[in-house]
Amino acid sequence: MKTIVCRCHDVTEEDLEAAIDAGYDDLETLKRISGVTTGHCQGKFCMLHSLDILARKKGKKISELTRIRPPLDPIPLGCLISLSKKSI
Repeated sequence: MKTIVCRCHDVTEEDLEAAIDAGYDDLETLKRISGVTTGHCQGKFCMLHSLDILARKKGKKISELTRIRPPLDPIPLGCLISLSKKSI
């Protein structure tokens, strides 16, 4: 039985494991070789599953594979609202 990871591009768990074994061992190269996370859902359904497979195959934690980049200078939402009112 095959396990679908990315429904948008019909990528299976076996496809990702084979790509990782072939040397595509980071998320960016997996995206390029398989199309995973690049479909209509933009990774909403397959990103975590893909990262889980990659982490398992590499023997690492998901947090070691990615880096969350916060905004450089966070601003309060109220500032954006006041800016939009000025442009009206």
